[in-house]
Amino acid sequence: MAKLHLLGANVSYDTNEQVVEKNQIIQLCGYENDKYVVYDIVDMDSGLSYKLINLRTKEFGQCDLIRPLSQKFGIGYYYNDETPEFMDSFEVAILRSEAEQIAQAEQAEEDKQQERNGQLIAIGKERLQNLIPEDTKAVIVAELHKNESDAMTDYFGYSTIRTVILGFSTHTKDLFSEMRKYAANFEETAHLAEENEEYENREKYTGGAGYYLGESRYSGWVVRKSKYHKDRESIINAFALIAGEESNIYVKAQQATTNITLTAITGDFLIVDYSLKALAVFGDTRPIKDQLKALDGRFNPKLTHEGTKKAGWIFSKSKEQELRNLLSIK
Repeated sequence: MAKLHLLGANVSYDTNEQVVEKNQIIQLCGYENDKYVVYDIVDMDSGLSYKLINLRTKEFGQCDLIRPLSQKFGIGYYYNDETPEFMDSFEVAILRSEAEQIAQAEQAEEDKQQERNGQLIAIGKERLQNLIPEDTKAVIVAELHKNESDAMTDYFGYSTIRTVILGFSTHTKDLFSEMRKYAANFEETAHLAEENEEYENREKYTGGAGYYLGESRYSGWVVRKSKYHKDRESIINAFALIAGEESNIYVKAQQATTNITLTAITGDFLIVDYSLKALAVFGDTRPIKDQLKALDGRFNPKLTHEGTKKAGWIFSKSKEQELRNLLSIK
């Protein structure tokens, strides 16, 4: 006899005992509350396995425990033990045929994606071989998180729907100053380059997300250091798929500004003291963004000036005279 014990309900079930019939309708309680039909019952070493088809999505599923609805406790599959429901066997056969077609189409799409991923990995490896410095020990990345939390089930989590490579580090220390520096490379995370303690998250505890820059770990963009790789080759293997898409790389070229000529420009620009060590430049700076980058400026769409959020550029105060010369400001 195979026993399955549910701690919460404090009840044991014999999984060799058949509790429903083929073509019987059951319900999954606790999520979408979808209904399923049992199209087959298989005798396994661990007990009976019930083969299912979701009546809404027409997707296959399976379970090894179906409990009576009159004894409902928590999330799980249940059958109506008072007024059981059944489908006609012909209807189940048609439903199974439709489910098989859907499964075949999904498998074909998965195979196609696997082939595409293989091509991207090959491209990404070659790209990273030419991009990653030899002394690299960690990668600074930006991640776009989607909140997957469900207050009804007391679940809190997120999924990462995009990862962008921002830069490379020669050490594995978590430094917010370093994260801010690389956050400026990508427009979506440029606001995190601002020195703001509210963006600094320290979650080095069980279940925490480590050190990262961001407004929330559950949603939006965060910047963190990925450092759990043994060597340069393992970094290349880990990030090859991401690097296969050129749009996922925002690494600032080391010599990108060498040949830019800083000629004086006239316009409506404002230079202000932004902090003890930084200046901010406001105005119509789009036409001169390359010149501002050449002075090691960092664009930030969410700088605070006179109580409002404004787009602008952050510079070290050591660049003040060069900025005034460039912008023709005395």
